Amino acid sequence: MEPKQGQMCARFEKAVELLSKRWVALIVYSLLPGPRRFSDIEQNLPSLSGKVLSDRLKELEACGLVRRDVYPEMPVRIEYSLTDKGRALSPLFINITEWAHQWIDPDEEQIRQ
Repeated sequence: MEPKQGQMCARFEKAVELLSKRWVALIVYSLLPGPRRFSDIEQNLPSLSGKVLSDRLKELEACGLVRRDVYPEMPVRIEYSLTDKGRALSPLFINITEWAHQWIDPDEEQIRQ
């Protein structure tokens, strides 16, 4: 159902709230190419602490975007991957990437306070 003009769609608002939570979008983006181990994600996002990464992965798993697979090897191997719900975000991230390449200068401060 389309929201009335000027009204925010509740589903859109919830989606933006989830994806704008600190580190969530970058974690999802890092999982787009395929399954990753915790240490691979951590290495890919060096400013992210292990504690926050662990918390965010649990949240993403709870909302159905990420799957955690445990392989009973020695030592135990754990991989994180996107579910179908998480992979459905791929076009969004492709669009953001294209937009960023066109409009964002990584050396320029973008948000002015």
